[in-house]
Amino acid sequence: MARDYMKPRRRFFHKEKQLNRSKAGNTTLFVLMAICGVFMVMPLVLIFNNALKPLDELFIYPPRIFVRNPSITNFSDLFVLMSGSWVPFSRYIFNTLIITGVGTVGHVIFASLAAYPLAKNDFPGKKFLFGMVVLSLMFSYNVTAIPNYMIISWLGINNTYLAVILPAFSYGLGLYLMKQFIEQLPDSLMESARLDGASEYKTFWSIIMPNVKPAWLTLAIFQFQTLWGNTGTSFLRSEQLKPLQYALQQIVAGGAARAGASAAVQFIIAAIPITFFIVCQSNVIETMTTSGMKE
Repeated sequence: MARDYMKPRRRFFHKEKQLNRSKAGNTTLFVLMAICGVFMVMPLVLIFNNALKPLDELFIYPPRIFVRNPSITNFSDLFVLMSGSWVPFSRYIFNTLIITGVGTVGHVIFASLAAYPLAKNDFPGKKFLFGMVVLSLMFSYNVTAIPNYMIISWLGINNTYLAVILPAFSYGLGLYLMKQFIEQLPDSLMESARLDGASEYKTFWSIIMPNVKPAWLTLAIFQFQTLWGNTGTSFLRSEQLKPLQYALQQIVAGGAARAGASAAVQFIIAAIPITFFIVCQSNVIETMTTSGMKE
């Protein structure tokens, strides 16, 4: 017989608001949002069309947004360039899958495990630890690049996958996001599980994680985007360990002679994160719009 506490219980509440805008105001707001939406989507439209443009359309002036004679020549040129590399193209893809996949999954797990006691348990130094997490959000990657490199070198994992994957486990944004979301879960869920004899790990995996699925999917998107754009040049010296992003950037650096292949590269770089976002889009919107939970 399945225990009742094992089932996710999300009950969101939203206060009803009386909108006083007129029809003209709503229409104006809609038009402004539509204009902003067009400006936001225009770079993606341009990237997609450039990938299908032959060279004569890529160099035409003034530039055109939409392709007139679509062709896949740019992708075939990219394939030829990558085939001529002394490191197989499949190797770059494999490296990217390892770094992005392990780094994303590991970050979600470690951030969730660390956020659970911060959100639902009281212990000495709790506020200080969380304050340090919030403080870490103020510093960009460039500020901490040298200390990170020194730590990785001290651990002796330079020029390995771990040099890129291990720092990904400790991004403060994930811990902050998960802690804030787990705090909204009713304490009665955990209390019911403990009364039934469930351990803390059982409570975490069976109650916490299913109920905060929108949060960790949102976190996975952020981390996936970060690792997908990582070239690994700070820690990876061996060409056999470089990710796909590094190889594609080398093609873009070829200048006008590789304009077609560069257009195909830009499409590939943008397409993968967008696809991942579309798959998880509904959960991301739920995370951003949730106002609270109640028992």
